[in-house]
Amino acid sequence: MKLLKALVLFLAIFTLVSCSQKPKPEDTFQAYMKAWENQDYEQMYSLLSDGSKEAVSLEDFKEKYKASYEEINMDELGISYELPEEEQEYDKEETPTFDYKAEMNSIAGKIEFSHKAALVYQEGEEEDKWLVDWNPSMIFPGMEEGDRVQATTLIPERGEIFDQDGKGLAINGVIQEVGLVPEWMAEAEEDQEKTKEKLAKILDISVATINQKLDQEWVKPDSFVPLASVADNDEEKIAAIKELQGYKFNEKSARVYPLGKAAAHLTGFYGDISADELEEKKDEGYTATSQIGKAGLESVLEEQLRGTNGGKVYIEDAEGNEKEVLADKEVVDGEDVNLTIRSDLQKTVYNQLKGDSGSSAAINPSTGEVYALVSSPSYDPNRFVLGISTERLTELQENPDRPMINKFTKTYAPGSTFKPITAAIGLKTESFNPAEEMSIPNKTYTQDGWGGYSVTRVDGATVDKQVTLRDALVRSDNIYFARAILEIGGEAFLQETKEFGFGEDIPFTYPVHSSQILNEDTFDSEVLLADTGYGQGQVEMSTLHLAMTYTPFVTNGTLLKPTIMKDEGAGQAWHENVISQETASTIREDLKAVVETPEGTGYEPQLSGINLAGKTGTAELKQSLEVKNGQENGWFVAWNTETNDLLLSMMIEDVEGGSHYVVPKVKKVFEQNME
Repeated sequence: MKLLKALVLFLAIFTLVSCSQKPKPEDTFQAYMKAWENQDYEQMYSLLSDGSKEAVSLEDFKEKYKASYEEINMDELGISYELPEEEQEYDKEETPTFDYKAEMNSIAGKIEFSHKAALVYQEGEEEDKWLVDWNPSMIFPGMEEGDRVQATTLIPERGEIFDQDGKGLAINGVIQEVGLVPEWMAEAEEDQEKTKEKLAKILDISVATINQKLDQEWVKPDSFVPLASVADNDEEKIAAIKELQGYKFNEKSARVYPLGKAAAHLTGFYGDISADELEEKKDEGYTATSQIGKAGLESVLEEQLRGTNGGKVYIEDAEGNEKEVLADKEVVDGEDVNLTIRSDLQKTVYNQLKGDSGSSAAINPSTGEVYALVSSPSYDPNRFVLGISTERLTELQENPDRPMINKFTKTYAPGSTFKPITAAIGLKTESFNPAEEMSIPNKTYTQDGWGGYSVTRVDGATVDKQVTLRDALVRSDNIYFARAILEIGGEAFLQETKEFGFGEDIPFTYPVHSSQILNEDTFDSEVLLADTGYGQGQVEMSTLHLAMTYTPFVTNGTLLKPTIMKDEGAGQAWHENVISQETASTIREDLKAVVETPEGTGYEPQLSGINLAGKTGTAELKQSLEVKNGQENGWFVAWNTETNDLLLSMMIEDVEGGSHYVVPKVKKVFEQNME
């Protein structure tokens, strides 16, 4: 009896082991799906039946998948399926099938499909297996031998940038591609060389470049060989080219910047994506042939301007006929952008800065709208669209005047243009009485512990020995404001400057460096505190932020937020109740006197019919307190007190005479703005 039980138990175990070792189609199906999801094409191929392998080689199998997926920019492939809950038994003659669902991203959006995988039983010398009975429909349903997957990309039209009156700042226009047709050129080689030399000079390229392009293998006698491009409105160059023999123009769509150098740093430019940019943007729909905003608003507003690519993925038969659409996505053009910028004012300000190194910001001090942002020296953004040689690009980048650097985003020591802020804080904290006279008998001022350092008055201020706030602003008295800030105290002063936007990001569409009072958190000496009172020390401001800090004097206390997008809404507060209406009125009247009275630093030259208020500044840049003389940057901030609709902040680097060089330029802008 015991022997019989042992025999039964042995047979049961043998049967169980035999069953567990029997191949299952589910195992092969799951292995194939896993390999597919991992795009392990060799593993997939190893799981195909002999019949399938006879129909397609390993290399062809891999190429079919790779070519299809690369064509559509396949991404995020996912395979899902459900197997029977209960274990199934299959005869060798059966062809079990399993449902699966595949999904992936493509240039035309998501592709999803359901299909079946059939498996066949195949006996082998070493082991029997269930293998996949493959055909092209397993790549995409509907595919047959000879079919291929095709994809087309629809490029959106880039949004355009306009000023407040609808004038173009960055638009989709045309340029003239210039080239030669060999058989149209003169027969004599000597004449051909003269044509090349003249054309090279006009197009700013080398004769070697022209010869290299004409010697390309594809060039035939009647071929149009493109060389470079010129602006559609460049009448002088076009006329010069038309005097040559063998030329041909070909009109091309292109990005155009109507203001050229005058708005280069504002608009920036648009061009071919670089390898580094592609690596950074590869998950955002960009490809190696994409174009992208490279600088300025073209870069800042890239997401709005670029639009969304459209596309179609479809199966094409061997004759080139479209069989079935797998995915279709409509193209979405980029959004047009309307700015608060005034093109006429942008050009006027640029023309005053042209030839100098500096920056300027023009705003409406009643609304915060930004009318102009200028950096000089500048460059022509159209050159990057027309085609710029490596040599010319290197020249731009290595130019000591740094024309590619955007100065209106940078910060600089504001000098005496900072004094109204010190005055406003002093009045707010009641640290001094504006009508009270401060005794300043000498040209210099020092205190014990200053190590021999002293604050020096400008020559014009030395005529006053008893100085009120008005006198100090009109004559720009450094000693008055050095002593004033010492009365306010460093901690209180730092706290109040936060209300003027110091130490925080400027809430502006175009990134501009934030302004600072100190490099560190606190004043480390009385000397540094004293120097800060008149805009030296470690104070750094951009021309835009300086312009905005004057808005409380116009609005009676509200620091306005700068706005450049027309639909953003004007008149938004950045900080409210920065100063009282009384303080605003006091400083406003004093700043009128800076420009309107003969002793004021902003008096000359006089303008007829325009009433201005403002403040001059000359910032001396020193490497250390021991250095007696350093580079001087000139500043002038002024606004029209009749209309309160235009305020201009301008800074010019390294000028003789400091602010006296800048004042006439700013006044010229107001004069031309009234014409």
